[in-house]
Amino acid sequence: MANTNIDRETLRELADEGNETALDRLADLADAASDLAELSELLDEGSMHAGFLLTRRATSAGDLRELQRISDAGYDQAGNELDRVLKAPADGQRD
Repeated sequence: MANTNIDRETLRELADEGNETALDRLADLADAASDLAELSELLDEGSMHAGFLLTRRATSAGDLRELQRISDAGYDQAGNELDRVLKAPADGQRD
């Protein structure tokens, strides 16, 4: 299969028509560009892939508030990740 270079405008049009693959592709492009605002907008549009990418970034950064926001926006795995981090024992904590 040939590697095609699809422009953002075409992807946006397809995503607006309900094409989830195009929405995921837009999320990948936003992630590659570190465009967190666009990723957040895509999550708000229902892109679970954007939620996954944002969750991965927030977890790496240890950003608990962002994990909560992502969860509130509808990506349940962010809530699961937040719970996991909150339940983990603190470094140096004694029983």
